[in-house]
Parts: sequence; structure tokens; C-alpha cells
Amino acid sequence: MATNIERREHPISMRLPETDVAMIDRAADLRGRSRTDFVREAAVRAAEDVLMENRLIRMSADGFAHFLSILSEPAKPVPEIVEVVKRPAPWEEGYKPKS
Repeated sequence: MATNIERREHPISMRLPETDVAMIDRAADLRGRSRTDFVREAAVRAAEDVLMENRLIRMSADGFAHFLSILSEPAKPVPEIVEVVKRPAPWEEGYKPKS
């Protein structure tokens, strides 16, 4: 038996200059999205970024001391990163693209 789920959507209205709308429409077209989907996704992503930047992280004094001790330890090399850093850049002599 199918159940009906109530959709709770709230309209948001904005007034934008024609140039902004044109840019949004071009970008939405490139993504294969509608203007509404594109703007909604961009707004939600921006909101998440702001909320994450301002999120309070709580920990005990012991936990914080442990966190600081880990940060104070010497860095350990990651072999994959070391290998990447040692490679010559594409604009440098000796660069060989992977086949």
C-alpha cells in the first residue's frame, strides 16, 4: 500500500539583474540542470560551508591535551605524496607522461 508523504517546500523569490540570470542560466545549462535546481544546490552548498566553518567542537581537557600532543609530533611522510612531489612538473625537463 502506497503512503503519501507530505512535501514541505517553501518558495524563495529574488530579484536579480539580467546579467546574473544569464550567467546562472548558462552555468545551469552546462550542468544540464534547471535554473531552480542549480540555484538551490549552490545556495545549500554555500549554507553548509558557512555552518561547518562556524561549528563548535567540544572536547574534554584530556581529549584536547591528546589532540595537541598529536599535532606536536613530527610529521610522518606519506610515500604516495613523497613520490608525487618528486616527479618533475609537466613544464620541467625530464617530465614523462604516464602511458
